[in-house]
This record gives sequence, C-alpha cells and structure tokens, in this order.
Amino acid sequence: MRASVIAGILGLAAATSGFAGPHGQRGAQSPPPAAAVGPQVPADQPITPRKIQELFDAYIVLQAKDRLQLADAQYGQFVTRLNALQQTRRRHLVAHQQILNDLRKLTNPQTGSNDEASITDRLKALRQEDESAAADLRKAYDGVDETLDLRQQARFRIFEEQMEQQKLELLMRARQDARAAARGKKGGGQ
Repeated sequence: MRASVIAGILGLAAATSGFAGPHGQRGAQSPPPAAAVGPQVPADQPITPRKIQELFDAYIVLQAKDRLQLADAQYGQFVTRLNALQQTRRRHLVAHQQILNDLRKLTNPQTGSNDEASITDRLKALRQEDESAAADLRKAYDGVDETLDLRQQARFRIFEEQMEQQKLELLMRARQDARAAARGKKGGGQ
C-alpha cells in the first residue's frame, strides 16, 4: 500500500460508520484530510500495520468530539486521557505478542528447545503481563471516564466497539488489496 491509500482508509472508515446520531439518523462524517491525521508516508514506502493503527487512532480522536458530543471544555482533557488509553493498550499488546513469540520459538517442533524451565518462565510472564494489562487498562478507562458524563461513557464504549469493527474491516480490505496488487504484478510480469 502507498501513502495515497491513507485518505482512502479514512474515507472508508467515515463512509462505513454506522453510528446513529442524536435523533437516530445514521450519517457518515466526512473524513479529515490526510494531512490533518498525522505524518505522511512517502509514496514509495509501504504502510505498515503499525502505521495504519496510528492513523486510525488519530482518526478516532478526531471523530470522538462529534460522536460523543463533547463540550469544548471537555475535549482537551478527554484527548489526553484517550491517548493514554491507546498507548497503554498498544504497549501491552506489544508485550503480550513478544511473550507469545517467545513461546512459539520455545515450542516449535522443528527448532524449539522445549526447555521446560524457559516455557514455565514465559507462561508466568504472560500471566503477569495479562494481569498488569487488565489493571492498567482499568486505570486508563477510569481516567477517560472522569472526563465524561454517564451518557458519554456509554456512548464511548459503543463508539470504541464501532471503531474497532471498522479497523478490522479496513485491515481486511487492505490485505485483500495488497494481495490483488501482488497478483497483478505477478500476472503483468509473465
């Protein structure tokens, strides 16, 4: 994928948002210009899943004010706490994946050492990481909730679920597009 896909990703996210407005009307919001979302990737460099996640996180921040009907006075503190929540989630996901990768290597039938002490250590680390993640995420959610009234807290949970679903759909489409592009290059070179 190229940087030009960023605008398409954000446009698609806006177009597929099935979020009901205050009067039950479904409406898509126009995507922000790609430049407003974050740093651009040069057109000759692929966009990594991490970059897509960062761009989508920025899109969430931009959409939250309207979707949650935040007052101007709430918005700054909300964004700060939302960013902390996103960073906490990302940090723990990376740590969780690293431990799983370690376990995958240790237990690989062809190359793994099957060292029981190391496997036990990594399983313990995984359990500790998951417990730490749960506590840190609760704290981060409490921080976000402190900036919102009760109705906004409920809307935030719904909004997050919708954004996660859109992100998954976008990643699946991006993978399909990448495969189609690879097949096109392969077919065009024959």
